Amino acid sequence: MARLRPIPTVKPKDLAEALRYLAAGGRPMAGGTDLLVSIRKGTEKPELLVYVGELPELRFLREEEEGLEVGAALTHAELLSHPATERLPILREVLRTIGSPAIRAMGTLGGNLVTASPAGDGLLALYLLEARVRLVDDAGERELPIQEFVVGPRRTALKPGELVRSLFLPYPEGNPRSFFRKVGRRRALVIAVASLGALVWVEDRRVKRARLALGSVAPTILRPREVEEALVGRPIAPEAWEDLVPKLSAATQPISDLRASAEYRRKVAGRLLLALAEALRTGL
Repeated sequence: MARLRPIPTVKPKDLAEALRYLAAGGRPMAGGTDLLVSIRKGTEKPELLVYVGELPELRFLREEEEGLEVGAALTHAELLSHPATERLPILREVLRTIGSPAIRAMGTLGGNLVTASPAGDGLLALYLLEARVRLVDDAGERELPIQEFVVGPRRTALKPGELVRSLFLPYPEGNPRSFFRKVGRRRALVIAVASLGALVWVEDRRVKRARLALGSVAPTILRPREVEEALVGRPIAPEAWEDLVPKLSAATQPISDLRASAEYRRKVAGRLLLALAEALRTGL
């Protein structure tokens, strides 16, 4: 195996200095749980790494009236242990499934976002919460809805020299029930072949409103809006949702790879919808 070329790495003292390095072509890194793997594989070849994982400007959690602003360099473990995230149970439910304790202690929500993998568990929670991504460069700041930030598999709307500063996670109205399940080829450290996350508002044991997000079955996280709308008014019982299984499967755009065939992913996506109905019926 060829020896990896050492990559120069800098540790800026503040955000302004970090942005200067990025403007000169540097690549930001916090936990490095995705980026360092890509570098070892040779799929990423940055000329300069800019370590931003300890910058105070990226390591904060601010409670606001309408939601939480989460600094991009906060780790999954820090978010799981912070009392403020108790108001976002879907976020906690998803983060608990990411990697191992060691990976959760290093990996960040910002890094998960920028990797933009359609199998990224953290992205499911961000889509369900309809997160907004706050970006910064040396010219100023801007904000994008999550669905406009992620533009394709491992592709985002980040401009050269731009950095994810934080994510704003709105509190869902009312008291929706949270659900997350993924299917993989092993029990531990699972990379999903298909996954489903949901927020479902229930009234009189019927669906009042629903948000669904599917991972690993399309180029990006999929929100099947037609299925969400079709769920409204239905009893929370699998038999009442059976006709929506083919509709959900048809909405997917999966690929075949080493982990699963496209057809298997379509079938799993549909069955996960019934798993959601059963979980709602039994109280999750």
